Parts: sequence; C-alpha cells; structure tokens
Amino acid sequence: MMTLETETPLLEMREVSVRLGRGAQAPALIENIDLKIFPGETVGLVGESGSGKTTLGMALMRLLPPLLDQGLSGEIFYDGEDIANLRAGELARLRGGEISMILQDPMASLNPIFSIGNQLKEGLRLNATAKGNLEARAIQALESVRIPSPKTRLANHPHQMSGGMRQRVVGAISLTRSPRLLIADEPTTSLDVTIQYQFLELLKDLQKRMRMAMLFITHDFGVVAKMCDRVAVMYAGQIVEEGPVRDIFNRPAHWYTRALLESVPTVDHAPERLPTIPGSPPTITGRPRGCRFHPRCANAQSKCLEPPVDVEVGAKHHAKCWFPLRAQRGAA
Repeated sequence: MMTLETETPLLEMREVSVRLGRGAQAPALIENIDLKIFPGETVGLVGESGSGKTTLGMALMRLLPPLLDQGLSGEIFYDGEDIANLRAGELARLRGGEISMILQDPMASLNPIFSIGNQLKEGLRLNATAKGNLEARAIQALESVRIPSPKTRLANHPHQMSGGMRQRVVGAISLTRSPRLLIADEPTTSLDVTIQYQFLELLKDLQKRMRMAMLFITHDFGVVAKMCDRVAVMYAGQIVEEGPVRDIFNRPAHWYTRALLESVPTVDHAPERLPTIPGSPPTITGRPRGCRFHPRCANAQSKCLEPPVDVEVGAKHHAKCWFPLRAQRGAA
C-alpha cells in the first residue's frame, strides 16, 4: 500500500450527483458522491448492478447523455481544475489524453468496419509529443499490450480477433496518449479466467511504469483483491463504505459490504447453500428513506429510518451506517 498523506489528489469528487434532469427534485442515479484518487493509486468501485458505478465513471469522463449531463451537479476536480463545468471543446483535451476509459464490452468501443490499425492510429495522431511514424508507433502500442504478431494484426478487423485480444487492443487505444487517470469499467467481464489474469497483470505492469491512477469498476471481489489499494462500495447511488482493501476484506463496517463478501464462494469450505442478500436493490424512484439498505439489512432498526451519518471506523476507513459492525465489536 502506497503512502499518500503528503500527496495532492489527482482526482477529487465533492458532492457529485447525477439526476434525470435539472433540479434537486429530479430522481438521482447517483447522489452526493465524495471520492479521491491519488497519483499511482487504484481505487476499486464495487456494488450490485444498478448501483451507479458506470454512471459515476461516465460522469468523470463527461460522457453522460444530454439529459443526465444537465442533471450533473457538484465538483469534479482533476489536477486542481473543476471539469464538471468545462465546455465540450475544453473537455476534448482531457478525454483520451489526460483521462481515458476502457469499457466493459470491447465491441462497443471498436468499429467493425475499420481495421485495428486505422482505429489505433487515430489516437496516435493526437499524441503530438510522440516520435516516430504512425506504423511503427502502432506496432509498438500493440507490443506494449502483448499482442502477438503486431504488424500482421494491424490489418485485422475486430471480428478476426479473440475477445481477449480485442480487449487488449481497446487497452492499447486507451493508453496511446499516456493518460494519468484510467477508468476501467469491468474490463475483464467478457474474458475467460486465464485471459483475465493476463490482462490484469498487464494493467498492473503498465500502471507501475506510467504511474497512472486507476478507477477500477467491478463486481468481482477477487479482482479487487488483486488490483486495488482502496475500495469504495456503492449501493443505490451512494458510496456506503470506503477504506483500504485489507480493512474492507477483513473488517467490513457496513452490513451491505459484509453481505456482499459473504455471498462470494470460497475454497475453504463448501456450504450447502450460498448466502444471498434478500430482496432486490430499490429502483431510482422507489428508494426508501433513511438508510437505503435497511429493508434488506440483517440488523435494521428504527434508527435506520433516518439518513445515516458517515462514521469513521478506522484509519481512512468510514461507513454510512448507524450501527457499523466494527463499532459494535469495539463496544463488546
């Protein structure tokens, strides 16, 4: 774990919300998000489908649909500059350059009509500081993500490559301009286990060499354990717990985090039935008052009908819960 106390955050979000239109009364997809990412750090963002993880990533890139972009509020400071208020022309210098993104499905990023070489060179042309001709730089980019026979692969189209290779190509395109912040939105979901491991190792190696910060969006706690320094747990549009990876795994404070971890199968023992979280996450317009997890929580009490406070339960570890697990154990 890196020491970050003396560093300035590369990215800092303050009370960021995304609503379905303007005004505080519009339903919120994500609400009052506070999050920091430091240079060279990997922050994992975990939670069930629909919790708002991808919306948060898209908000950072300012790639939200027009209705949601109008409903964006709060402050998003990147390297001291509030990008939440930048215009489209000003955002162009950041997207794909300072900040880049890898999407979950590589076929959603790659155009099936154009060759891999054409799509890779498009990003390389924008990198004014790079030296050498485009062909050589494109080959070098594919070599950096360990694509075999890179010169031959430049002539291929996306359908001629495996899922693992397509994801590596998307990674190469994302890294062509040496971003300082990479947003990886479940980049290994479509890969088999072996290719997933290789891709994660590749990302870690590239991050180390480039001292790149990373926001890693995933639902896989195994990936979190391998990749991340800190974890932010999302539920129903809010971050309900945040802390160092080791603390989150060994001493979860929020009842939702504990429920997520308990539902992950382990090799230590084979239970007759895997634990599950009862019920379903609330809809955007049907979120309960107070703690949003209380209808599904094993420790719900009347106090949970009030909005929870943010409780510090350890060094750089906090949770939005009236009755955090660690506080209870400490009292015992």
